[in-house]
Amino acid sequence: MRIGFISTYPPIECGIATYTQYLSDALRKKQNDVYVVCHRGGAGHQVFPSFDYEDGDLAEKAFSTMVRFTPDVVHIQHEFGLFGRHLGVSVIPLILKFRIVGIPVVTTLHTVYADIPEDHILILRNILYNSDRVIIHEPYQERTLRHCFGSDLVQRVKVIPHGAREVEPVPDAKAHLDLPPDKKVILLIGYFRPSKNFELVVDIFPDILNECPDTILLIAGKTRGREHIDYRNMLFAKIADSPHQERIWLIRGQLPQHTFDTILSASDVVVLPYKISSQSGILAHCLAFGKPVVTSRTEAMEEILRESKAGVVCENRSQFTGQIVRLLSDNQLAETLSKNARTYVRNVVSWSKVAEEHMRLYRGLLEMPKVKTRVLVVE
Repeated sequence: MRIGFISTYPPIECGIATYTQYLSDALRKKQNDVYVVCHRGGAGHQVFPSFDYEDGDLAEKAFSTMVRFTPDVVHIQHEFGLFGRHLGVSVIPLILKFRIVGIPVVTTLHTVYADIPEDHILILRNILYNSDRVIIHEPYQERTLRHCFGSDLVQRVKVIPHGAREVEPVPDAKAHLDLPPDKKVILLIGYFRPSKNFELVVDIFPDILNECPDTILLIAGKTRGREHIDYRNMLFAKIADSPHQERIWLIRGQLPQHTFDTILSASDVVVLPYKISSQSGILAHCLAFGKPVVTSRTEAMEEILRESKAGVVCENRSQFTGQIVRLLSDNQLAETLSKNARTYVRNVVSWSKVAEEHMRLYRGLLEMPKVKTRVLVVE
């Protein structure tokens, strides 16, 4: 099967880029021919940069490049802002161009909030109506779409979970990062933005140290250009004012995959105190490395942790403090959550299993000859 992805792609630093790389690699391992048409800056095997984020003719550039490869199906990885101005509205004519020439279109929605903003509704309605199939990652998102758009449009929607790697932690990760080997590590990792709520953990860190004195707080992240600079400055000011700033470590700059993996491997507990989330690629990486997580009680986090039994959810400052202390203090509990995470990845959300689910969906869109003979689909 020949599959065409339209997405951002590494070495561009973006969760959607990494997602597309892992999914396309998993599909290739199953003998599929995969082409990627992406934003300028992407590179790799059968990867073709052909448009940029705010190109006025983005849809035509992406279409005219992809259509030359005669894909059996085109799969668009959607995120607001990836496809032009005005929240990426160019994704709509892009979908229509492929539909007009008879190429099935699958669209993965990487952001569906529990309370969908009005401007998102306008774009999502068009994606749902014009795509042959739409993929989401979480069951709550299907309930949200059904409530917002009705059952008819949601009949095209399929829940396929966010994939996770089957990997082993990096040996001696703390030593590689020059972290004290005798300390437990609480990790905050990701782009600095207000919705991440990292300041909560900085605020409660003194309370955690009262119970677990052999602990450090590691913060690894950056801003996207000048985006959310005020939030970053506020976070750094809190760190500077902390009575335990000498126990707070910062890792800044680029985080290529091997560095990201080393940082995650060095942690004992990962905290995701998000104020709002649709789904989390960081959480998928935590599961892959068997890292116990403490998260806020958003629907996305709660559903994954209910299924995986790999962490705990919290509603307020006191609960975050108590649960972090609990996981740092109870090695047996932390080990149980770690084993649960790795079992969940192996049995449910490994990229291999996620790729198989995608292949079944793709095959359902292919037109088969209506003749009484055997039809072979060559992978």
